[in-house]
Amino acid sequence: MTVHVYGITQCSTVKKARAWLEQHGIVYQFHDFKKELPDSALLQQWIERLGWERLINRRGTTWRQLPADIQNSITTQQAALALMQQKPSVIRRPVAQTETTLLVGFDADEWHAALSHF
Repeated sequence: MTVHVYGITQCSTVKKARAWLEQHGIVYQFHDFKKELPDSALLQQWIERLGWERLINRRGTTWRQLPADIQNSITTQQAALALMQQKPSVIRRPVAQTETTLLVGFDADEWHAALSHF
């Protein structure tokens, strides 16, 4: 089973997650949002499993730089999906996915419980 990790190469949280995976000998495939935009079907799958509210990084620079009217317009799944497609940097990172697991953000304990068997 393959672990797919989605994020941005220069993101410090993504760097920590990738280092953790490497320290634990977990083979993964990395997908950089800047080079490989997640398609709408994948984003929709994440939204259905986690909820769009959990996927939007409201603390990040991308969100904070959005005009208030755009921020205030993100009130539905459809609006969130459109924003994530237009500005993938607004997606909370990293996202780790296997056939059975979907994690967002990096928490070593959570990742250990979910991925240590890989």
